[in-house]
Amino acid sequence: MPRRSRTPRAPRRRVLAASAGCLALLATSACGGGDGGTSGASDGKPVTLTMWSWMVGTQDVVDAFNATHEDIQVKYTEITAGTDGYSKIDSAIDAGNAPDVVGMEYAMLPEFASQGNLEDLTEETGDLVGSFPESLRSLVTPGGRTWGVPFDVTPQLLYYRTDLFDKAGVEVPHTWAEFERAAEKIRKADGDVRIANAPKGGDVPFINGLAWQAGSQGFGVDGDAWTVRVDDGPARKVAAYWDGLVGDGLVRNDPAWSEEETTARKKGQVAAFIGAPWSGAGLISQLPEQKGKWAVAPLPTWDGTPATGTWGGTSFAVPKGSEHIDAATEFIEWLTTDPAAMKARLSDAEAPSSVLPAGAGMQKVAAAEFDGASGGYFANDLYEVAAAQVDTVVKGWTWGPVQGSVNEAFESAVAKGGWTAGFAAAQRAAVKALDDRGLKTSDG
Repeated sequence: MPRRSRTPRAPRRRVLAASAGCLALLATSACGGGDGGTSGASDGKPVTLTMWSWMVGTQDVVDAFNATHEDIQVKYTEITAGTDGYSKIDSAIDAGNAPDVVGMEYAMLPEFASQGNLEDLTEETGDLVGSFPESLRSLVTPGGRTWGVPFDVTPQLLYYRTDLFDKAGVEVPHTWAEFERAAEKIRKADGDVRIANAPKGGDVPFINGLAWQAGSQGFGVDGDAWTVRVDDGPARKVAAYWDGLVGDGLVRNDPAWSEEETTARKKGQVAAFIGAPWSGAGLISQLPEQKGKWAVAPLPTWDGTPATGTWGGTSFAVPKGSEHIDAATEFIEWLTTDPAAMKARLSDAEAPSSVLPAGAGMQKVAAAEFDGASGGYFANDLYEVAAAQVDTVVKGWTWGPVQGSVNEAFESAVAKGGWTAGFAAAQRAAVKALDDRGLKTSDG
């Protein structure tokens, strides 16, 4: 028997007091309220929500929700990840026909919020978000307001081919110095094999996570102004290290997500790569013939002390203008806390999601489901290793409200002059973009 949603609430005016910090850091347009919708329609018909996302398994999740809810039904549209997907969302908001729910990466949420393109969900989801660890809460509450609900957590990990490491006589590296020595041994054992790929033209999430691990802060807040720390000392140290590996021919330099990168993995020409928990799903679907050869380990660190940054990570948000805010947030709560949602997401045996949920309870559900769906693809327990890294994510990183400009400048500069040049260009672009938006900056 389909379960009915919670008792519909009466429409109300959502007028929220904007804090001074929110006004200064995110701009006035992003801090006001709007008109809230009801959880269920008063005419007896279900509320129909629209949802856009790129995440693996989302259609299965929507189908499971629709089968168990009468007052709310969801229509799902898959969009591409990255710049094209966000451009589509942005255009839909401008045109007044945005979906009710979107997947929003943590890195992009401050930018959409600062431009007034997201609904302030403090009243609807503040208590729910408050139940997550502070490190996750901070990612969805720029300016002190709640703009989304955390879905997953994405500590960077080292994926490696056990057979290729054994062939070269290489142990899993615990430090970046050991990683470089392992790279030398792997190349010496087989001139066609490299330890990893440093993406040509730059891969911002890849390098940002590594800078984060090293202690970089990205952006910061100084009173009512933003500080830009994109090109700080830790970031430059990381850039110099990877520029050195590329220059010495110890890593491949294929474009990220390219056919060349995938082909190299298929041919066994890459012995390892840096990824996140969600990367495991890609291996299973792209390289099923390599079952049992891949294992996962904590990311090497600079001094041997456990530490990591994150790569990606998604929240669920409500674009500005939704007429069904209450229903949307009810759906989002189900997406992020109900075990049935996680079981549905991992139900595809051919391409099981390996997402690591933000909530500890949901992590247990995901681990159990993935263990069955993956058929023992990995030589060790992906979820056990990934979950153990969550508490090692370095504190202090802040995403800024102009990440799109930062990414564009970084990738353009890396293509011409390497990772070090990329961070320098990104720093300049961030300062200019903040100034162009009328947001204050500080040298503090």
